[in-house]
Amino acid sequence: MSQQDVQQAARASSPAGAYVAAAVIVLEACWLIAALPGAALVSDIGGMLVAAWATAACVGVARRHPAPLRRFWMLLAATMALAALGRALWTAQRLVGDDLPHTPLVGAIFTAGIFTGTAALLNSPSGPRTAVGRARTLLDGVIVALALVPISWVLVFRGVAAAELADPARTLGLLYPIFDLMQLTILVAVAGPVRPLWRPMGVLAASLTIRVVADAVYVSLVARGDYVAGHPIDLCWPLSYLLIGLATRNPPPPDCDRTDETAESPLPPWWRVALPYLPVGGAIVAVILARRPSGQIPQLIFLTMMALLAALAVRQGLAANENLRLVVRLRRLAYADQLTSLPNRLLFNRRLRLALRDGRPVAVLLLDLDGFKQVNDRFGHATGDTLLTGLAVRMRAAVGDDGTIARVGGDEFGVLVNGDRPVSPERLAERLLDALRPSDGEEDVGVHPSASIGIAEYGPQHTSHTDLLRDADIAMYAAKAAGKSAYRTCTPALRESAVSRAELIADLRRAVGEGQLHLEFQPIVDLATGAVRSAEALVRWRHPRLGVLSPARFLPLAEETGLIVPIDRWVIHEACRAAATWRDRAPEATVAVNISAAHLHRPDLIATVTAATSAAGLAPRALTLELTESALIDGTDAVLERLSQLRDLGIRIAIDDFGTGYSSLSYLHRIPATELKIDRSFVARLGSDDRAHATVEMVTRLAGAFDLAVVAEGVETERQHEAVTAIGCPRGQGYLYGRPDAAATVGQNRA
Repeated sequence: MSQQDVQQAARASSPAGAYVAAAVIVLEACWLIAALPGAALVSDIGGMLVAAWATAACVGVARRHPAPLRRFWMLLAATMALAALGRALWTAQRLVGDDLPHTPLVGAIFTAGIFTGTAALLNSPSGPRTAVGRARTLLDGVIVALALVPISWVLVFRGVAAAELADPARTLGLLYPIFDLMQLTILVAVAGPVRPLWRPMGVLAASLTIRVVADAVYVSLVARGDYVAGHPIDLCWPLSYLLIGLATRNPPPPDCDRTDETAESPLPPWWRVALPYLPVGGAIVAVILARRPSGQIPQLIFLTMMALLAALAVRQGLAANENLRLVVRLRRLAYADQLTSLPNRLLFNRRLRLALRDGRPVAVLLLDLDGFKQVNDRFGHATGDTLLTGLAVRMRAAVGDDGTIARVGGDEFGVLVNGDRPVSPERLAERLLDALRPSDGEEDVGVHPSASIGIAEYGPQHTSHTDLLRDADIAMYAAKAAGKSAYRTCTPALRESAVSRAELIADLRRAVGEGQLHLEFQPIVDLATGAVRSAEALVRWRHPRLGVLSPARFLPLAEETGLIVPIDRWVIHEACRAAATWRDRAPEATVAVNISAAHLHRPDLIATVTAATSAAGLAPRALTLELTESALIDGTDAVLERLSQLRDLGIRIAIDDFGTGYSSLSYLHRIPATELKIDRSFVARLGSDDRAHATVEMVTRLAGAFDLAVVAEGVETERQHEAVTAIGCPRGQGYLYGRPDAAATVGQNRA
């Protein structure tokens, strides 16, 4: 049965029975208030009828609701059945002459109802999920009940004759309000603000509250000798039964099938933690007030306080046990990776420090999965997590007892090898690489990434565990540079190269601010006329110590470190200023600037470009942004929208190195390009490779069909010039027409 069906069935269940039960209470109220003859019998019969209806309602809803709720409703049904049975025996014994028949049998039946009602609360949807939790919650209610006994003695029981208190059944009847408060305490504990309140729990709370009031008033009247059967207070009991029956008309909670006991819950409020202890202070004061003039404490109060101390001791023992379990769990969470169950970085570093402190031979392997980001991008993080879990199992099996493997990062793992080292680190790396290779029948591309492994062995050059990890990291990047799916051991040469690289990155951070960058311009020639109408801006770095560095030397570092964005901004502004000076001799001259993929994904690209053209006084159509195919093909809808906005402003968009990426007709339809630059690898083979000739010719015709300008890159010989001209390519760029130079030749003709 679906959740919607259960809700409809709950709302439609036995409305006639509810109306009849309500009518019985209304009739009883009129009878008792009017003090008509037989009020006591009417009161007893009304209570029995409503309790019987509530029993049937609970049994009916137990059959309709999901399995996790059946025990809850059946326990409530048993509670109502015991209430009806107790009422029947009470009535029978009262009719034979006992005005207040607190007999052992009646007391046992009502007490059994208290047990089943308490069990129902503990098995409610919002109740504790573990046996320890149920025991702790039950003890909270018991502590409150025991603490209320001395308080009740001072407020009520002192007025009860000693002979009456000597009767156990009668004394038990006088303790019913305390039992009610125990149940109310348990209900507050299980249905407090820690979890969303299920509506029936609120109705049950109202029912219990009415019973607390009814039993408290009843005890007070009995203590003063003012109670007579058929008193208006008798209305409260059937009213509490009616509320329990009405609670069955609510649908089950949407998560009643939840079985996850490890789900994280909000922290309880302070008053929920203090709830069982709040009445204890009042109990201590009540004990002092209950002392007789002789200094003796009544036996009932003494025994109650002993029981209270025992309950508090057990409660604290459970709390201490729970705290120990929590400490164990927190330690496990602190030192274990939650996805793979491997040790995490914290535990890995701790064991590494301990191994170094013992002076044993130590080696570290750092393993980074190659291409794992593409798995997440293509298939989603859920698939990536599944892949990581499977690879972790493989790597754990490959390492075995020869080392400790840990997950130290997102797709980065570490292996600690210490002690006698029965297996060399290199052999262990080979085993790991073998374990990561896909087996027969498994997909190889995009689903099983390879790995790059760096190895570092502890030696005199290391002063701490961080030095050892740094060397392993250096070796790992060397393995990546060697083609991935490989391992490398850190050597002094690698370490020196890494230090030089770090120094170069530090110098690069200062290069823009200190004016060390400058631009050179390579002309783009109109092949029909030989006129230079455009130039590509190329950045160079005048390093104070190393001299002039080409882009290939420092731009990859800039992309890795994020420095490419400020460099791009500087290039755009400087290129626009230079192009503005060409306009006097060549009004139609344009300048081309390369844009990195990182800058393309930034939302402030448009603001950067418009600010640069505006500051230089350059028309937007005089600026061309060159982007590689790989940067464009990975572009999101937001990137394509950004390019469209630039195109609408008049900025020209060129696809650089065309033909080397993922060219397709749909790709050209999506990107608002104005120009294609044929990659130099095709131009270099013109005259010796018919396929290259066909490719250049095809791209030229394709560009014409899409109304795109074409530039042939890398023209270095007259033969190549003649070939691209014969094909019909309108413009060319290369060393034949001019090398990059600080002095722009825009507006001049090719010599």
